[in-house]
Parts: sequence; structure tokens; C-alpha cells
Amino acid sequence: MSAPLLSSLPAGCPVHDGLAVARVARDGVLGRGGLELSSAAFRAGGELDPSFTADEEDAVAPPLEWSAPPPGAQELVLVVEDASTDEPRCHWLVWGLAAQRGKLLEGEAPPRVGKNSLGNSEWLLPSLSAGSAPHTFVFQLFALDLPLTLMPGAPREQLLGEMDGHVIAAAVLTATYQPSEEDDWDQDDDDSD
Repeated sequence: MSAPLLSSLPAGCPVHDGLAVARVARDGVLGRGGLELSSAAFRAGGELDPSFTADEEDAVAPPLEWSAPPPGAQELVLVVEDASTDEPRCHWLVWGLAAQRGKLLEGEAPPRVGKNSLGNSEWLLPSLSAGSAPHTFVFQLFALDLPLTLMPGAPREQLLGEMDGHVIAAAVLTATYQPSEEDDWDQDDDDSD
């Protein structure tokens, strides 16, 4: 990843050569054409609500919204990765998004989804043990100059291979997650009887 691209990353975004944006984006594509990614559920660099993590039983993927991509875009791709580990952990691969202003509602099933780091085709719930340091999740939106022909369930490496050389714009949004400090306890262990 080159220095100009690094300087374009939003504040708080970890600099990690393994991230999708580092692998397939080139200088000048971040924010090109005014492409932006946001969420009604958290501010840029803010905390993920427990309803989007393994802290809650019925957790779902967070809502996301994006501006219109620049002219020439044929398809949008979303990649969400945990950048706080040696090798970024893939939490969501989404493609087949129309190249226009749009959004994914909370828990909405996207058009095409690839395999996350556990080999499942769904939002991989962030899960950390109590007392863990905060992790940073990088939501990366890419505008491509061609439509992808990948079948649903494709792995990350195949998706990135198809995207390489075709990214005309990108947007990055980060969120942090740290499990609550509350200790789990069993009522049977409570000595207040």
C-alpha cells in the first residue's frame, strides 16, 4: 500500500497490509466521486452496539448506507474485516449491490454473500472474551468498473482476485467493539440466600 493511499484512510483506521482496501485499491480511489459509507447505528470510529455482536442472542448485521458512486461504476462490493489481528479476519463479503446510492437495512439479506473467516455465508458476529482490548472493524465499500460473475459463497481470495484492477472508487468506515466488563455469573453461585 502506498503512502498517498495510507494518508487517505480515515482517522482511527488501522494501517494493515492485509485489509482488502490495501490489496485492491489504488492511489486516488478513496472517496473518489464523493463516495461515502455511513451507518445510522454508529458514527465513524464509534462503538458497535451489542445488537450487532455475539453479546446478544438475536444479533444481526448493522445497517449501512452509501452515496452514489462515480460515473462508470457497474457494481458495489462490501468487505468487513477485523483489522486488530495479525491477519485480518473477514466478517462479511457482499457483492451484487447496484451501482447507485443505496443501503442495507439492519439484518437485511444482501444480494450475494461470500464466505467469512469461518466459512459461513453470513455476517460473522464479532466475539471477544471479556477483558479483551478493543478491536477495530473496517467496513470497506468498493465501486467496480464491471459487474462480477462470482457465484454466491465465493471465498475472500477469489472475490479480491476478481476485484483487482477494477476498483474505481472506495469508501471506508470503522467501528470498534469491546465486550462488556460485566462478569457472567451463575445464580446458583450467588451466596445471598
